Amino acid sequence: MPSFEEIMAMAQNAQAELQKAQDNLDQIEVEGAAGGGLVKVRATAKGRILGIAIDDSLMSVAEKSMLEDLITAALNDAKTKADSAAGEEMSKMTSGMALPPGFKLPF
Repeated sequence: MPSFEEIMAMAQNAQAELQKAQDNLDQIEVEGAAGGGLVKVRATAKGRILGIAIDDSLMSVAEKSMLEDLITAALNDAKTKADSAAGEEMSKMTSGMALPPGFKLPF
């Protein structure tokens, strides 16, 4: 049975690994798209929006409503992909840890 000091050291190591994984999420880029690529949103796996690209064909007052819908759809697509990338990255980090069933990180 590990001593209290060993348990604390393991917990600190796990916390450091978790922080490292969280920091890495801001380095992973995903791209959400809508309208067949007419609107694209680049984001990090942490959810930070890096940029939006809008096709010139959508730049008219008549297309305003459709453009708003496409931006919303592209943002949601980017968020879904960011969440997926974050989940994959976090599962890599926790794969070597002995966690009880149903235990989720971060806390």
